[in-house]
Amino acid sequence: MFRYSQDRLPVALILTLSLIDFCLYFWVDKIWVFVVYWWLMLIPKLNICAWNHHHQHTSTFHSKVLNRLLEFFYALHTGVTTHLWVLHHVLGHHHHYLDQAIDESRWKRKDGTVMGEIEYSFKVSATAYYRGYQVGKAHPKLQKDFILYSIITLALVILLVWYRPIPALFIFILPMIFGLWLTSWVTYEHHAGLDTQNEYEASYNNLHRWYNVLTGNLGYHTAHHLKQGLHWSKLPELHEQIKNKIPSSLTKVAWS
Repeated sequence: MFRYSQDRLPVALILTLSLIDFCLYFWVDKIWVFVVYWWLMLIPKLNICAWNHHHQHTSTFHSKVLNRLLEFFYALHTGVTTHLWVLHHVLGHHHHYLDQAIDESRWKRKDGTVMGEIEYSFKVSATAYYRGYQVGKAHPKLQKDFILYSIITLALVILLVWYRPIPALFIFILPMIFGLWLTSWVTYEHHAGLDTQNEYEASYNNLHRWYNVLTGNLGYHTAHHLKQGLHWSKLPELHEQIKNKIPSSLTKVAWS
């Protein structure tokens, strides 16, 4: 079922959180519970964005049906539907991150100056679906699936809102909006200000143990860009092989 056994625990935790979401949606009526739950889940659901990212690079299951089902739950947590990050991030950003004129997650303004975190976050999140669609023009099969499953997800979300508007707002709508924005925000520190053509000097790395436990080794970012299809569990090993090529100024050990 799983392509890599290391995915079993994170997927189990994420689907458990989805189960809690739906239990609250169907059975709770108190608005204060929804407000508190939304705030408490901001950080946990932000971490889910990292695991959705890994899934877009290396699909979790051998089964296409299971992958599509998992992506629906990822979308409810993160605001990112099937193949959006495959197009925008895998086929876009990873191929273009050294060229700020075309990078889908570009941190440079047109005049060459560096955006601030807030400006970057709003621009990347607001243009995510448009830029993903544009990349899809060169990949029509993926673009077709992206459009199809985005429409299906939207239809199901509309149904959830119609049936129970207030629970749907706090349990699904707000997390989806903030999930997409927060995903963009945390990516700012991956590359911003690193204007280079050297792949070993184009990413910041974070070797903090718990940062990497919670994000699936996303802190080993240079290694991730060198071999973007490599499963997240193998990134520390690759980092050890290349760490002498990475400037020390691009590596930190910090919680965030």
